[in-house]
Amino acid sequence: MLTAIVFHMFTNKTLNMHSMDKMLQLPLVVTARVDLVLLLLSLLAFWTRLTRLSYPNAVVFDEVYYGQFVSLYMKRIFFIDDSGPALGHMILALGAYLGGFDGNFMWNRIGAEYPCSVSVWSLRLFPAVCGALCVPVGYCVIVELGFSHVSALGASLLLLFDNALIVQSRFMLLESVVILFIMLALFTYLRFHNAPTSSPVRYCWLLLSGTSCSAAIGVKYMGVFSYLLLVGVASLHTWKLIGDMTVSGCVCRGVCLFVVPVLLYVFWFYVHLSLLHRSGPHDQLMSPAFQASLEGGLSRITLGQPLEVAYGSQVTLRSSASQPIPCWLHSHKANYPIRYESGRGSSHQQQVTCYPFKDVNNWWIVKNPDRADLAVGSPPRAVRHGDIIQLFHGMTSRFLNSHDVAAPMSPHAQEVSGYIDFNVSMPAQNLWRVDVVNREAESEVWKTILSEVRLVHVNTSAVLKLSGTSLPDWGFRQMEVVAEKMFRGHSSSQTWTVEEHRYGTSEEQKDREAELHSPTHIDVNRKISFWAKFLEVQWRMLTVKQEDSEHKYSSTPLEWITMETNIAYWLHPSTNAQIHLIGNPVSWGVANLSLLAYHLLASVYLLRRRRGIKDVPDAAWEQFVSLGQVCVGGWLVNFVPFVFMDKSLFLYHYLPALVFLHLLSAALLEHAHTHLLSKDTHRRVLRACACAVLACVLLSYHLFCPLTFGSPELSANQLQALKWRNSWDILYHRR
Repeated sequence: MLTAIVFHMFTNKTLNMHSMDKMLQLPLVVTARVDLVLLLLSLLAFWTRLTRLSYPNAVVFDEVYYGQFVSLYMKRIFFIDDSGPALGHMILALGAYLGGFDGNFMWNRIGAEYPCSVSVWSLRLFPAVCGALCVPVGYCVIVELGFSHVSALGASLLLLFDNALIVQSRFMLLESVVILFIMLALFTYLRFHNAPTSSPVRYCWLLLSGTSCSAAIGVKYMGVFSYLLLVGVASLHTWKLIGDMTVSGCVCRGVCLFVVPVLLYVFWFYVHLSLLHRSGPHDQLMSPAFQASLEGGLSRITLGQPLEVAYGSQVTLRSSASQPIPCWLHSHKANYPIRYESGRGSSHQQQVTCYPFKDVNNWWIVKNPDRADLAVGSPPRAVRHGDIIQLFHGMTSRFLNSHDVAAPMSPHAQEVSGYIDFNVSMPAQNLWRVDVVNREAESEVWKTILSEVRLVHVNTSAVLKLSGTSLPDWGFRQMEVVAEKMFRGHSSSQTWTVEEHRYGTSEEQKDREAELHSPTHIDVNRKISFWAKFLEVQWRMLTVKQEDSEHKYSSTPLEWITMETNIAYWLHPSTNAQIHLIGNPVSWGVANLSLLAYHLLASVYLLRRRRGIKDVPDAAWEQFVSLGQVCVGGWLVNFVPFVFMDKSLFLYHYLPALVFLHLLSAALLEHAHTHLLSKDTHRRVLRACACAVLACVLLSYHLFCPLTFGSPELSANQLQALKWRNSWDILYHRR
């Protein structure tokens, strides 16, 4: 028995050792599969995008625009860019930071030389890397759509040798960044969709897709259209599978494609607003509360001001509608003309205007109509929503008044004046009701900076507002202030905010004038929450537009398709070396033909399938439909919105849409080769034509390389030979 037990233990030990060896598989070996074609394409993409990246050592086209924001980032100065959200600027600023850029460069003109202290390579690094990565990601998208690696190679070559995509990637611009995130979002979603349902990393791909969507929108708002396309495709896939899906599967899809992008979008702005905490030139676009939260600027003026407006308070009132230039309720010792040029008469009382500069004549005193004193009592009596007040002009001692007299430039509204008693049967009507628009309770106190108020004229129920019209020379070209009947709805032109505030202590005029220059100091914490700042920034970005003047190189969407336009990005001041945004004419022509061919083929397929004729198997039809959803849909959502935009447009706006046509071209060729041509002879002819077209693409790329990379320098005759369209603006020096 003992012998049997020992033998059994020895046998188990031996078996355990064998099983451990089997589990460890010593030596440990890692096997990796490398797509050499994809690797080679990636290396070529990085070579074309990063070679001589610091050339030219000068500001190129829109670098003069984005560079200003990079400098502000380096100095932590707040700014607003109405053309794009925060993430794109943060990516460019990161490259500048890694290169040691301190923000001290004047971005005042295209062609200005960068000093040796500025690392041009690092400024342009991230857009170039993103542009290079677009090539392998495009390859992967075609593979995930179910097409062969040969088609993926063809699509990647079209992306690789597109001169316009190369040019846009090699400078401090954002189109290559947003293109990468759009394509990455589609690739990762398709990878999720094609992955086995049992795969443990399947939802990681969907999470990456949602992250990429948020990043695309965070770089440029045009990314939202590609995001909607992806959500639409995902919705169709979910609808087909919804009968077989669990509740948790639906929830995971919703979280990854809706919740994650929103949270990340908010996060981009959290970082943005945390970094930019100093006052700067764009402060005037924001509310006084926002400005007061920044270091310097308005915060230096408002620090220590009383929070609650009281009877006797001395205040300046800023119009909420005075954007982008702020203006304050103002009066001065000048009267309205007795008769205007139109022949209408006026009250000839003191002018009340909105003045766009800080001035002592912007100060008003909030007076209690039942008392004669102009100083704050002890304790101060706060003014609340619904209270009746008078506004007394501090420097001229006139009450803010309105009456049934037509305003000078807006005859449909009432005149607003500083009341003067001319003893002509025109009594004072100077009572105003305080209406706190953003109140949280009916007894809300009127607060400095935080409260937006309407001042309602008691006698006529008209509301004090900024008309938006400038007065003539007799009004010193200041903005007209009127009183207008209140209509339903909220208008920013009707609301005012107390910006500067002090508690008045003087009753005499001379003492009061001296007091206007000596604010009291009462420590009040007036910081606003991140969510308030976030929402205000979103609103300003969507509503505040910079002046949109006609540009020499602006163009229309139709001109992009027909290649009627180009953009001269850089011209050497003394030689013919130059860089232009010009697409590869051959690949752009193929892209247009592919788009037309897909629509024609889809129309034929649909008509014949309607009659019960299936020209291709169901699997091939599903693949064809998916190709249209992704590539044709991608072109549509990135092109059609520009048709309806009333703003200056440029050729580079077309590049995100163009990328989808390059993908379509190669995939559609494979579809025709596999499903439309049945004879080997026809297929060999098609392959030969495809090789010939690729050779022409490569030749066209080579011909336009001097205009893509800025070297070698060409003669005037050589440049003239490259002017394939008469509308192209190619410049040269005659010698």
